Amino acid sequence: MQPTDIRLYLITDRRQTGSRPLTEVVRQALEGGVKAVQLREKDLSSAELYRLAGDLRRLTSDFDARLIINDRLDIAQAVEADGVHLGVNSVPVTIVRRVLGQDKIIGYSAHAVHEAERAQADGADFVTFSPVYYTPSKAAYGEPCGVKKLADTASVLEIPVIGLGGISQATVLEALSAGIQGIAVISSILTAADPRLAAATLLKKIEEYAHRP
Repeated sequence: MQPTDIRLYLITDRRQTGSRPLTEVVRQALEGGVKAVQLREKDLSSAELYRLAGDLRRLTSDFDARLIINDRLDIAQAVEADGVHLGVNSVPVTIVRRVLGQDKIIGYSAHAVHEAERAQADGADFVTFSPVYYTPSKAAYGEPCGVKKLADTASVLEIPVIGLGGISQATVLEALSAGIQGIAVISSILTAADPRLAAATLLKKIEEYAHRP
């Protein structure tokens, strides 16, 4: 995975698309420049998830983008996704790496520095660190970590750190100041009236930050 692929990492939640088909919203995000999509729809049956994953695999392939499947190694293999995204309750990174091999991508959801360090030691390719700011989807993980803890994590890891949780057009520059390699978003794109524009605007801010004087 190239660093530019995960500058803007879109995580799905079909409940936030405002009744629009998830595939259509993702398509617009890809048109706006998103290069990595994580399929995260935990409540779907295996059959439903497989069909949706297949649709997104074809769609992301059309845009030369990465498809990462949350937790479900079997679904990722079935649709030939680019990799999986794991967490503390998943099959261990070391086991998944053994199954997938070195050519596939493994992301890991960390909520503390020691979790991120362990994921790196076990062979993860990148970590998302959350929640940076308050967001309902991450409320179960406690108080937001803030930019300071995000920066502390980025400073001790060699693999890319992606900020997640409440990052929006208004907070993206502050989040990037932590020295992270990218941001992961859900509502900032999925709830937007124009997902294409929302993605393009976030990417423009990321690009401008990277090339600041």
